[in-house]
Amino acid sequence: MLDSGSVIIFTGDGKGKTTAAIGSAVRAAGHGLRVFIVFFMKKDGFERGEVKALSQIANVTLASFGRDGWVDRNNILPIDREQAGLALAAAREAITSGKHDLVILDEVNVAVNYKLIELDDLVRLIEDRPQKVGLILTGRYADTRLVQMADTVTEMLMIKHPFTTGIKGNRGIDY
Repeated sequence: MLDSGSVIIFTGDGKGKTTAAIGSAVRAAGHGLRVFIVFFMKKDGFERGEVKALSQIANVTLASFGRDGWVDRNNILPIDREQAGLALAAAREAITSGKHDLVILDEVNVAVNYKLIELDDLVRLIEDRPQKVGLILTGRYADTRLVQMADTVTEMLMIKHPFTTGIKGNRGIDY
């Protein structure tokens, strides 16, 4: 159990937001903490190395929500909002259940920015959390209200990335 849970945000255009959160999950699990990770907008079935590895750690629980394909911010489908709502409900249950020390909401900042979930609902969840539960929120577009509420905010800055030149992601590095 954490002495005091903090709220951490990993945001920005650069690579490494989910990677940083996964690293924090591994560190926490290594110290015997109970970790819950809810993936927003990332349906089960897409090959992700972190899911394969983390699913082998006894005190890490994973939940994935989303649909096949990418969410188009200009063409939000009802299933996108439905899945994001289910992800937020799973996060709330994990945070308030007393069963987890650290809860990671992967891509929740994007879900808020795309209006898949309401900012006020996420703010309320952060305010309602037991003080000994740590939270990590990832994704681009972290809202200023969330940034103000957080204890730690790290912005990943993209200086150079292969995606900008059309190079596809590498298995084991990018997914």
